Amino acid sequence: MNIDVLCVGHASYDLVFSVDHHPAENEKMVADGFISCGGGPAANAAVMVAKLGLSAAFAGYLGLDVQGELHAQELVVHGVNTQCVVRGDSPTPLSTVIVKPNGNRALINYKGDTQPLAANAIDFSVLNPSVILFDGHEPHISVPLAEHARKIGIPTVLDAGSVHDGTLALMGLVDYLVCSEKFALQLKGDEYAALAYLANLAPFVVITLGEWGLIWQHGQQSGKLDALAINAIDTTGAGDAFHGAFAAGIAAGLDWLTVLRYASVAGSLCCTKMGARLGLPSKKEHDIVFANL
Repeated sequence: MNIDVLCVGHASYDLVFSVDHHPAENEKMVADGFISCGGGPAANAAVMVAKLGLSAAFAGYLGLDVQGELHAQELVVHGVNTQCVVRGDSPTPLSTVIVKPNGNRALINYKGDTQPLAANAIDFSVLNPSVILFDGHEPHISVPLAEHARKIGIPTVLDAGSVHDGTLALMGLVDYLVCSEKFALQLKGDEYAALAYLANLAPFVVITLGEWGLIWQHGQQSGKLDALAINAIDTTGAGDAFHGAFAAGIAAGLDWLTVLRYASVAGSLCCTKMGARLGLPSKKEHDIVFANL
């Protein structure tokens, strides 16, 4: 089956509470709002691709518990191909997200005894993707898939949200290395030092800087793109939206600078609503803003 973007990595179920301040030690408080929905970087990116009108597939793990079933149903409703989703008795990872009025959030993730999938857990031959997006959370299946993609010429993207074994293993195997500010600072202590270093590992490097936009380098060319002016409600999922739209832009054949603007619109719009999954913009919402840049 031909797929525009295959997203490989983490899926969770999110419990999102909006509060007027972060709780202090031993404080009891009442949330102003609550939503629950599927989450996880690669899973959210797959939904973002589908909402932009391209075909998407998710490869990763979901438990046979209530949260896993709810998330699996969500993916199907959004039109995401789930042929490469592995179900099992270990729990679906859970995330509790606490969001303040300024849009900043704290996140607690729980995986229990759920382990990364084994290298042979998924038969990827059932799909023929135009682009593959990795989030690094399933390293055993991702590294050989990235190596195979390089051999046969499938463009690959890494969502490097933080420094861990998965992102370290993949950052030299992908064509598009899209990093968070957190990743850059963890790696080199400075965004521009990280950009110069990573440009030796991947042809295209982007470091996202939240409200300050992004910086990028491609060969000897480099630049900066300012963020859109928005009223941030919840920044959860902004990176997932960015990475999904970024991969979609590559699959659609957009030129480099257009891909950056295309992805920036998705990431910015995601911040204007509560919840990562629920904040992902529709194609209509995205295209209206994108057309007016």
